[in-house]
Amino acid sequence: MEKTAVVLFSGGIDSTTTLAIAQQEGYTCCAVSFDYEQRHRYELQAARMLAKNMGVDRHVIIPFSLRSVGGSSLIDDIAVPKGRDESEMGMDIPNTYVPARNTIFLSLALG
Repeated sequence: MEKTAVVLFSGGIDSTTTLAIAQQEGYTCCAVSFDYEQRHRYELQAARMLAKNMGVDRHVIIPFSLRSVGGSSLIDDIAVPKGRDESEMGMDIPNTYVPARNTIFLSLALG
């Protein structure tokens, strides 16, 4: 019986490592990426390139919008803070946080 894994795949180091481990363990992988209208498109470009280079059998990109959630520099016209002092970090929720994003990703992948 073939072992199959669904890997949530952003194209970043964590999900790429997860995909590589699943493949090494003998899983046939379906990589799932999300186009949630994020400002930085290079994540999806990296996911496409890595999935191809890693020989993923199936790479699915699910489009949907998180713009109605708002309040995040990843999906709104809010600047990502640069050059913050260490004392400023960890005091508040970062403006790069998208509320419930990963919960939504899991729900879509399981659906």
